[in-house]
Amino acid sequence: MPGGRLTQQERQQIALGLADGLAYAEIARRLGRPTSTVTREVMRNGGPTSYRADLAHRATQHRAHRRKQTAPRGPQAPSQTHGRDAEAVREYEETLTTVLIQSGSPKMMARVLACLFTSDTGSLTASELVQRLQVSPASISKAIAFLDSQGLVRRERDERRRERYVVDDDVWYQSMIASARGTAHLAETARQGVDVLGRGTPAATRLENVARFVDFVSESIARAADQAREILHTKPEAALDGTTESGADRG
Repeated sequence: MPGGRLTQQERQQIALGLADGLAYAEIARRLGRPTSTVTREVMRNGGPTSYRADLAHRATQHRAHRRKQTAPRGPQAPSQTHGRDAEAVREYEETLTTVLIQSGSPKMMARVLACLFTSDTGSLTASELVQRLQVSPASISKAIAFLDSQGLVRRERDERRRERYVVDDDVWYQSMIASARGTAHLAETARQGVDVLGRGTPAATRLENVARFVDFVSESIARAADQAREILHTKPEAALDGTTESGADRG
């Protein structure tokens, strides 16, 4: 039943496909479903190594029951623009949220980030986030405070003096640079162990090799991020013309 909710039988087929080592795309093809549907189903229910069809089915029923109980009586999320398929957008937001969670973001922070990334303006107010995510204002406030502390969003006031939460085009650049700094710190710590354990000993040599490897990776990440940074600021028209390639190739 493509387009509807996954059935228990389909979930069993997904579990069998995972056990056979099939790719998500192949499992989806056999089910007649979008690959994103299978990816989201697996990632939100334990991942490829822990997915269980019966547990996933019960969890989905529980989530549907909970949504029904807490469904707001007020207006729903705004209709989609640019002729977008509202259901496809909702599914993609869930997929993006799942990937962000798997990357280490707490669940609510990942949901807020996904909303911001998929909005054309790249900014939303607290009330807009509450409406779109159907959660409490306190949950949004807590998520924004965390994202703000990590430099992933910033706050600004619009013409109506409402506080808006903005995801900058540079957020991925800043994230990559922060990652490079983190690995550089690991390299520095590994080198401290070389002197403690005695240079030339097996343990010290192991740590020295780790430091050299991590140094190379962190420097490569930082250099690549600097070279590709302007891609994040490419306008839609330029992207359609293919003009981003020259910027990425420079350096």
